[in-house]
Amino acid sequence: MSQPDTTFLQAFSDALNRHDIDAVMDMMTEDCVFHAIAGPELQGKSFVGQAEVREGLQNAWKTAPDACWVDAEHHVIGDKGFTESTYKGTTTDGVRSEARMIDAFTFRDGKIAVKNAFRKNRPPVNA
Repeated sequence: MSQPDTTFLQAFSDALNRHDIDAVMDMMTEDCVFHAIAGPELQGKSFVGQAEVREGLQNAWKTAPDACWVDAEHHVIGDKGFTESTYKGTTTDGVRSEARMIDAFTFRDGKIAVKNAFRKNRPPVNA
């Protein structure tokens, strides 16, 4: 299986923006890990395995139903990659966020094994 490239990362971003959990999970390994932008652990909240990652992403989309990542730039270097983008989303209680972010990826067997998300800590913006 070939290593992912920038086209693969664009397809992953497109699936995230569609909130297409099945397409997202198809691009991740069975033992995938997602380190969220916040949480009690050094890496933020860590979701491990297909079931936890699926639940973590779906819960994020429930919290901010209009969540999207725009202006994406994708880069791949060997078994690592990253996407720089602007996160935009409004929580169900009306808090609007907009901040630059980066997802750092580790690839294995042609899929994403680790998705590690980092986002600027910016106060809410006016809706």
